Order: sequence, then C-alpha cells, then structure tokens
Amino acid sequence: MRVVKKFGGSSVATTEKIKNIAMDIAKNYKEGDEVVIVVSAMGKTTDALIKLAKEISDTPDVRELDSLLSTGEQQTTSLLSMALKEQGCKAISLTGAQAGIRTGGVHTKNKIESIKIDRIEKHLKDGKVVIVAGFQGINDNGDVTTLGRGGSDTSAVALAAALKCDCEIYTDVTGIFGVDPRVYKNAKKLEKISYEEMMEMANLGAGVMETRAVEIGKKYGVRIYVGQTLGVETGTYICDSNEIIEKKAVTGISINKNVIMVNLENFSGVPKNVATVFNNLAKHSVNVDMISQNEVQNIKGSIGFTCPLTDDHFLNNSLEDIRKEIPAIEVTKRTGVVKISLVGIGMISNFGVAAKVFEVLADIDAAFYQCTTSEISISLIIKEDEAVKVVERLAEVFSI
Repeated sequence: MRVVKKFGGSSVATTEKIKNIAMDIAKNYKEGDEVVIVVSAMGKTTDALIKLAKEISDTPDVRELDSLLSTGEQQTTSLLSMALKEQGCKAISLTGAQAGIRTGGVHTKNKIESIKIDRIEKHLKDGKVVIVAGFQGINDNGDVTTLGRGGSDTSAVALAAALKCDCEIYTDVTGIFGVDPRVYKNAKKLEKISYEEMMEMANLGAGVMETRAVEIGKKYGVRIYVGQTLGVETGTYICDSNEIIEKKAVTGISINKNVIMVNLENFSGVPKNVATVFNNLAKHSVNVDMISQNEVQNIKGSIGFTCPLTDDHFLNNSLEDIRKEIPAIEVTKRTGVVKISLVGIGMISNFGVAAKVFEVLADIDAAFYQCTTSEISISLIIKEDEAVKVVERLAEVFSI
C-alpha cells in the first residue's frame, strides 16, 4: 500500500515524540508499504523564527523570511530520518524543492502549481521512507517559498494527489467534530464529512483543516483521514458526498471570533459608490466576508460587511480613503461579535433549517446583527457573550 502521512507541529514538538512516530512508521515500512511523510516544524518553531526576524526588522524582507521559515520543517525532516534509521528503516529527508514542489505567487503566501515526483518515486522504488518538508516549495526564480499557515496540510494532500494515494493527517485531536468540544461538551465526532462541507467549515472559521488542502483533495479525489497521532480511536474521513449515506441537514457548526462588523451609512448605494467602497477595501488587502445591502435606490442607503479582526489596521487605512471619495459616509465598527455558521450538504434537500435557527434565537432571546446564506450554510453575527448558549442550543436542536 502507498500512503502519504502528515504530522503537525504538536505531533513532532519534541525528539521523544519524533522517536515514537518513527517507531510507528517502522511498522508500515516492515509490512512493505510505500510511505511518504510530510512534517511541520517542531512545536512553536515557526513562531520563534518569526520573532527572531522581527528582532532584526519590523518589516522583514519576505524572500529572506521564506528562506528562514523553511528551516523549521527541514529540521524536523532530518531528525525524523535519523530516528527511522535507528529503527532499521531506510529513509531520506527532502526539502520541498528537492521533492519537486513548484510554487507561484507572492512570498509567504505561495500556492503549489505542480509537483515533479520522479525523485520521490525513485526513493520509494529503492525501499526508502521519504520524509518531505511541508509548507514549502521553490518558485521559477529558484527561490525557496512558503505556503502560509496550514501549508503543510496542502503539501501533504498535493503530494497524495501526485502519487495517486490516500492522505492521512495526524494531529492532537481525535478527528473532526460537528462543533468544537471546548464550546459544547457533548459534541459528536464525525465518521465522514464531505469535501464541500469541510471546505465551507474551514472557510467559515473552523481551524481543523486548511481550505486549500481540502480543495485539492476534492479536485483530485484524494480521500483524507484526520486522526490523533498514535491514537487508538478512529478519526474522520473527508470524502466524496456520495460516500455519505445519511446526509444530515446540519453536519457542523463553526465558530469564528476573528470578526469585525462594519456598517457604512448615509450614502447612495448606487453601483459606482459600492464599487468605490470595495475597490478601496481590496486595495488595502482587507479580506471582506459577509456582505449585506439595503435598497440600492435609497439616497441614504447602507452596506454592512465583516472582515477579520486581524485586518483592523488595513481596514482603518481603507476607510480613510473611502471617506475622501464619499465624504458624507458614516462608519460604524462593531467588535465583540462572533460569526456562527451552520454547515450541511443536507440543507440542499431539507426544508425549514433557517426557520429552526431563528426559532432557537427567539427561544433564548439572542439577537443577531447580520445573516448570510449559501447553498449549504447559514451564517449569523451575534454578540460574543451570547455565543456559547447559542451554539449549545443549536447543537442540541440539530443533534450535532
């Protein structure tokens, strides 16, 4: 059997953990499996490297930052290769570039464009466990690049797609839950979740999987398993929706605290003004999420949108420019809010989901500021201090 296994930073945080993983991988090796391992940097290594860079410069050169950050994963690959050799396994460590991962885009946020697997195939044929540094690749200029936070997941699934095999993601959780167990103690672990649902949940704030990784899995039909490192419990499969027999109306609830809500009022909502608003937000790299607008012909119209709290600085710069072009505009920013999103592919065929959601809000007297929907999701902006009771009640009603 051929498989790609990915181990996250918490799984390889110490040399003792790396040794334990090596012992487990050795079992696959001795059974004759072809194994490719993708690893993250040890523990908080990436954060420590960023801190070092910031001690040198408030705005480190992004090319050099990529080169620096890539060393974290390279450290793990070498240590794991040594540990495997101690277990009597043939093994070799490869950087992203050596593994043939070609990327494009801007430094610190590159995307995988192609993977040339010849070198990996040769090592597998020679009976070696191949350990690849996740989160990185090389661009057309020959520069080392990184893929952004969660990029090791993307590396693993992309390699599995290129090698035509399944991908196993190992972390410190036992699988994917319908709702964060830290918020709702009776949360149920999912046996399976569709690519579409997982992408929606990841986009809406669930931190279990990187969206791009799931997107690649869907595109190339890579079955993704998420489970606990060296755990005995069965984890969760991210797979095609056809594999899921019973499609629940709501599969999961995601909670995103990284939210600012902005209301723009006292201006005409004609297309020219709306374009001015969103062009300025884009120019300042503000990641706009939920958008709502009232009657466009109203002289004193309004637009509401949300963006990440971490984009606040970019948002402020953008709002300054918007005021210059539309002087009468009135801006209200609201923090202390949370986005709660219900996701389920079963919403396509089940009626009355929205009605139940608003019934719950009415029963517990919880106000909402904004609501948007997609084919398989309903998202609400509510007060942060009401988030737990809303999530608990919704989870009970929808048996999540």
